[in-house]
Amino acid sequence: MKAPANGRDMDEKYYFCHSKRKQMHKTMGNITLHDKEFRPYIPAAEIDRVIAEMAERMNRDLQDARPLFVSVLNGSFMFTSDLLKHITIPGTEISFVKMASYEGTTSSGKVSELIGLREDITGRTVVILEDVIDSGQSMAHLLSALQEQAPARIVVATLFHKPDAARCHVPVDYAGITLGNDFIVGRGLDYNGLGRNFPDLYIINQK
Repeated sequence: MKAPANGRDMDEKYYFCHSKRKQMHKTMGNITLHDKEFRPYIPAAEIDRVIAEMAERMNRDLQDARPLFVSVLNGSFMFTSDLLKHITIPGTEISFVKMASYEGTTSSGKVSELIGLREDITGRTVVILEDVIDSGQSMAHLLSALQEQAPARIVVATLFHKPDAARCHVPVDYAGITLGNDFIVGRGLDYNGLGRNFPDLYIINQK
């Protein structure tokens, strides 16, 4: 039986794998998802910095709020994970809801709540975490549903914001990166189920 690797061997293997991954990342170019091509747009390091700064602001603003963070699936799973690693507010809780309004690369205009909130939010500070706010229809629907449960306050935080795509006005308390109205993937955002896993943000190549 082969002896287990010592600590140095483990470190060298990790360094090799990590370096190899970085090299692959640096040379990564356009990606194709289904029938669409996307090009690199915003690197992961910049997004990480924005998320850390947003969390720092929340830690100051909500330090006495005992907030319930509500993550809107599927898109915000990565944003939620990255953000909550930096949140140090006592009494922080996390829950999830699932909404659907996208078909292909455009919003269908129809909103359906697939998984509802089960926690009692009466008198609570609720922080909604979204991957992107564009038309605002999904967020407006969610805000209306939550307001009926009498929370003390609802705070809206989105990693990406597309104000030019707005069809209805929704309040945004924390907006990470403001974008134009181009279709994007990566960092939790998808095109028909593909692309969520990329840590960088990609923008569609218009033909």
